[in-house]
Amino acid sequence: MPILLSVPAFAILLAVYAIPIVELFLASLDAPSFSLAHYREFFAEGANITVLFQTIEISAVATAICVIIGYPTAYLIVAASKRLRIVLIVLVFIPWLTNGLVRTYAWVVILGDRGLLNNLMLELGLISSPLHLVYNRMAVYIGMVHIMLPAMILPLLSVMLGIDKSLVAAARSMGARPFVAFWRVFLPLSLPGLRSGLLLTFIFCLGFYITPATLGGLNDAMLSTFIVSQVEAVGSVASVAVPSFVLLAVTIVVLSVLGLDLSGNQGREGQPAQTSFRPSWLLSFGPLIRYLSELAASHRAKRWTAERYKAGGNSRRSAKTVGGVWVALAIFFLLFPGFVVMIMSFSDKPYLEFPPSGLSLQWYRSFFNDPSWIGAFWTSVQLGIWVAVLSTIVGTLAAYGLSRTHPRVRRPLTMVILSPITFPSIVVGVSVYQGLFALGMIGTQSGIILAHTVGAIGSVFIIVSATLANFDRRLEQAAQSMRAGPLRTFMRVTLPLIRPGVIGGAVFAFLHSFDELVITSLISVFSIRTLPLKMWEDIRNQIDPTIAAVGSMLTVLPVLWLIVLYVGWWRSRLTAQSGVSVPTT
Repeated sequence: MPILLSVPAFAILLAVYAIPIVELFLASLDAPSFSLAHYREFFAEGANITVLFQTIEISAVATAICVIIGYPTAYLIVAASKRLRIVLIVLVFIPWLTNGLVRTYAWVVILGDRGLLNNLMLELGLISSPLHLVYNRMAVYIGMVHIMLPAMILPLLSVMLGIDKSLVAAARSMGARPFVAFWRVFLPLSLPGLRSGLLLTFIFCLGFYITPATLGGLNDAMLSTFIVSQVEAVGSVASVAVPSFVLLAVTIVVLSVLGLDLSGNQGREGQPAQTSFRPSWLLSFGPLIRYLSELAASHRAKRWTAERYKAGGNSRRSAKTVGGVWVALAIFFLLFPGFVVMIMSFSDKPYLEFPPSGLSLQWYRSFFNDPSWIGAFWTSVQLGIWVAVLSTIVGTLAAYGLSRTHPRVRRPLTMVILSPITFPSIVVGVSVYQGLFALGMIGTQSGIILAHTVGAIGSVFIIVSATLANFDRRLEQAAQSMRAGPLRTFMRVTLPLIRPGVIGGAVFAFLHSFDELVITSLISVFSIRTLPLKMWEDIRNQIDPTIAAVGSMLTVLPVLWLIVLYVGWWRSRLTAQSGVSVPTT
């Protein structure tokens, strides 16, 4: 039975994550008496309600900004030439792979009282004293949008690249103006990508902890901050469980609303898909609208006849110019903070300055000569390798087994595997903390490995499943017809062809572990210091220029991973071509 291959993955998830989250839910209901007393106590505090609504507000505003910036950017990237499109996609993808703590630190450097912006305005004489650009709500929005913007753009790109451009051209040939063709044709077809981007961005924003804690003030706390404070205070299980499940309830509500098919595929069979966003009260004006439309029909026909042979001229050139500027500004917003950190890491001063008055490698030497930094780095590398190996094995087996299981069974099991990367990270961290606490693995490396593996399995599962979706199973049947057993068929036929997906899953699993901070801080209890934990401690205590050197190296790391992925894809392609070559006589 192929489903048995997913047993190792579900065993880890059940022991470390699923069973503890059920126990937390029962504790929040005061089992076995089962009452809502803990929830009533939570909502009786006005401060808790304020923080809850503040969390939703900050997440919603950050998501809206990502939509406003991300949708036009994705649309313009798709409209670019093939070579330029590939370059732009890579430039969007690099920040997504960069450590989130490094990007948050970059904005501290840029927005600080003696940061880049204040120094620049002081030099130009625009201000007489530094402005308070950090430790406020605006700084939180800037940091969150900078981190989540790739999560909005990439799902949009995946859908927009599959839209047939001839449909928009057909609408234009029927007299539709560019905006009308976009609104009536392109936008409805891109709604699945928009929905995915909204879900990813809003749910991740709900669980944000590092960015609000670093860039925000006391009035910008989110519910994740409250949960972490309860865990650190070693409060009762209910005091941690109740806010976690309140946040989880908000997530489920959002999933139930945005999880619906907004692309217009829910209509009854045989009927055209409806993708209109018009409120129901507008339907009463239907006869009047149709009448006015008939009156304007002759005007539209004359305009179309007069303009159909006209060249785009200056309007088309100006549109391209505006679009190019928009994409350039979006890419600049994503890449500039990392560029600032890299330049400042070469400063020869004992403090951060941009641009550096002199160049030096002293902060890189400080990193490599400091045993605490090197120890934290190698701890992160070791943990990342263990997590990558474990999650790649069990995640690949689960993806392979569930891909050959009936859809009715596969769908709910897939939801369980993906829930750790779907729910807010702070909720997952609390449940994993509860599970590892019951197993006596808090403050151990094995506990951190299991905690990281819970989320890394989902990343491997998604990538390998996407690879298997394009796999021709007739190749396996051909091997088995030649008396190859299941294991030999998998090792000699299936695995070589899905190797890029497996390598990609391993890389993302390593990055997931290497960059993880929130869950690590809960599980390690700061007894085991990873590189992100060491950076987090130094950022909270002082702005050490050594962090700029570390951030610079972590900014270059995604480029190396993309090269590894490309080499793996290239070798797999050569293997596939050589495998299907037909000898000639």
